[in-house]
Amino acid sequence: MRSEWRVACVRIPRFPIGAVWRTQGGEDDRHDLANRLHWDDRLIALADLAARLKTASRAAGRRRVRAGMTVTEATAHCAELDVRAWDDLVITQAVIDVTGALVAASPQVTPVIGAPGVWWVGASGLERQGGERALVRSLARIAGQWHPNVRIAVADSCVAARAATWGDTPCVLIPPGGDAAYLATAPLTLIPIDEDVRESLMALGLRTAGALAALSATDVERRWGEAGLIAWRLARGDDRRRPTLARVESRRAVTTELPASVTTLEPVLFLVRASLDRLLTQLVADGRAAAIVAITLHLDDTRTVTREARLARPLARVVPLLERCRGLLERFTLSAPVTGVTVAIPATAPATGEQGNLFDTAWRDPSGLDAAIDRLRTELGPNTVVRPIARDRHAPERSGAWVEDMDAAVSRATVLAPPRRFLEASETIEVEYTGDRPVAFHWRARRIPITQAIGPERLAGDWWEDAYCRDYWRCSSASASFVLYVDYTRGAQWYVQGWED
Repeated sequence: MRSEWRVACVRIPRFPIGAVWRTQGGEDDRHDLANRLHWDDRLIALADLAARLKTASRAAGRRRVRAGMTVTEATAHCAELDVRAWDDLVITQAVIDVTGALVAASPQVTPVIGAPGVWWVGASGLERQGGERALVRSLARIAGQWHPNVRIAVADSCVAARAATWGDTPCVLIPPGGDAAYLATAPLTLIPIDEDVRESLMALGLRTAGALAALSATDVERRWGEAGLIAWRLARGDDRRRPTLARVESRRAVTTELPASVTTLEPVLFLVRASLDRLLTQLVADGRAAAIVAITLHLDDTRTVTREARLARPLARVVPLLERCRGLLERFTLSAPVTGVTVAIPATAPATGEQGNLFDTAWRDPSGLDAAIDRLRTELGPNTVVRPIARDRHAPERSGAWVEDMDAAVSRATVLAPPRRFLEASETIEVEYTGDRPVAFHWRARRIPITQAIGPERLAGDWWEDAYCRDYWRCSSASASFVLYVDYTRGAQWYVQGWED
């Protein structure tokens, strides 16, 4: 199928790692410039809140570190691994920056949703600028500032162009009408297919896009429905996706000068309110919401001080944003009078358009809780609002942790405490036996008879940092069920770890 329309795909390998690295940096970047390594040649990985890796650098991959591993598994393969947090806002801002840079090569640039580091770029109508080869050179020069091994491909369809970026050749030009032939030998993993359909095709022995394309459309639709028919079309190079005209956001900032220098922040807060009104009016008109808010104070000694707040969810309302700004201003320590203030929104996101029923007494404005939590953080400091997360560890006291909660919605979901109550540190006890089973234990000057003892359950592990070897017992009494264990790494000492009401 020949097409007059052409598209280029640009893929920067492991782009999220580069985005986080450029933002956070490293000590050796500042003190050892002569021996500075590229970020992909360092032992770096990004992990989510569940302590699982989402991506790893090329150097870490050589040490058998893979995405999907837990941090514990990864560090067992590579003890020197530098694990950093996956930061959606930083990665999104980096995608926006690269999108703006790629516009210099073509006006049609679209980031691929769900794949940070991949862009569609329009390749048609550029004959006067040197055609496709000149476009590839321009894209390679721009994207090469991020990674030396950037991949670029040009084809009639997005699916073929993206599949070509996974080959060994840095730049691929698929001739017009050649997408189906190129995709014939491409593995199915390079075709965006519904997972259920993919598993079914693999079970039938179909491994390539050509094998899927060879089936009849009637048979595919009868067996896999609309999802299968979409996959069949993509395997034949029939892809209706197109890059759109890129829209690079203009800088959203308002700068206001004070009529006279001030040494208190109340006049500044008044100007911040007026600036937010103006900025949010523009945001709402564009269907956007603020993801980051930054305040810059201009001081009388020509210096500036900037503080930035990253929001748990994008907002387009003045009241909750003003509370965040108030919290930022209360953290300022003024070393000189203030002469002006700049309020900026460096990053935005699509507005969610959340609606509420005013006649429903159960509905509450979600931004109200966010504002209250922000005030708590401001008054009491960081790590005031926390939430539990799961850890991939066997020892009960190591299977979870508390982290700072930046999302009020999660806080609302975790207000109720679980019935099991663990002590912050296990306490030693004395145990009475009948045969090999505990029948009572002495704890906090009390003798607690055991009506039922279930166990023992052996748990051992963490030999690489703090080894333990324990036999656990679930012991019931008249008032509660207790979790007891004997620790053989500490001289067979008995402990009470917690209880259930």
